[in-house]
Amino acid sequence: MNNNTLSTKFLGCDSDFASAGIVVFGAPYDGTTTFRPGTRFAPSTMRMDSIGIETYSPYFDADITDYSINDFGDLDLPFGAPLKALNMISHTAGHIFLNNKKPLMIGGEHLVSLPVIEQAAKKYPDLKIIHFDAHTDLREDYLGEALSHSSVIRRAWDILGDGKIWQFGIRSGTREEFYWSREGHTSMCLHNFATLDSAIAEIGSSPVYFTIDLDVLDPSNFPGTGTPEAGGVSFTELVKAILSISKLNIIGADIVELSPHYDHSGASTALACKVLREVIIAMSR
Repeated sequence: MNNNTLSTKFLGCDSDFASAGIVVFGAPYDGTTTFRPGTRFAPSTMRMDSIGIETYSPYFDADITDYSINDFGDLDLPFGAPLKALNMISHTAGHIFLNNKKPLMIGGEHLVSLPVIEQAAKKYPDLKIIHFDAHTDLREDYLGEALSHSSVIRRAWDILGDGKIWQFGIRSGTREEFYWSREGHTSMCLHNFATLDSAIAEIGSSPVYFTIDLDVLDPSNFPGTGTPEAGGVSFTELVKAILSISKLNIIGADIVELSPHYDHSGASTALACKVLREVIIAMSR
């Protein structure tokens, strides 16, 4: 595998690959970003800043160190070669699944989710997706390009089909995207997590891939992102939603769209680190 050597791992993720149940890795890619780039800096910044949080989660009453978590490092993804970058992510995710472990990817922009979802669907034919985001990400293409962070969930639908994708926190997209969803292609909850409990009941014991675009949060909570969208959820609401989906069979996950340099205070990165901690514990329960 081609991963860089880290002098700093994410806090508490110190297990070796062989013994780990969850493998954290970074996909520092933002080659299809449609507004403000910078998500490629998120994985390394989160690792450095994770020293500022605790391994213990008072929300779950659990500690990252209760589990065996490996930080695999960041992939050395090439600039200007999106297909090669996606293939490298796919190869890494496939390796993790092949070894019966759960991938937890730090993006990067949202397109990096697609190859992991593809590998998850190969291993789990009954795969479902839970998607937290401000944006629908259901475009057929963006300026003629089908592979875009604006179309990643549409590409996931190409793989899974109808009745397999639940979207929450959505508040931005084209008219066509909203209408397309309403035709029954995805289940979309606007603005918040109001229908999350019913989705959890419907999904049951099926394998779930969980993708969090951090711009689901209101920019007043999380300004450090490339496409901030007013009207989002609070950090407390997001953590409560993560607690709820910890009941599900989460077989893989990602956290994407932190652009650290748009928040010079570091507060957005600190928030992202706490979200990663909660997702690690949710996947481990």
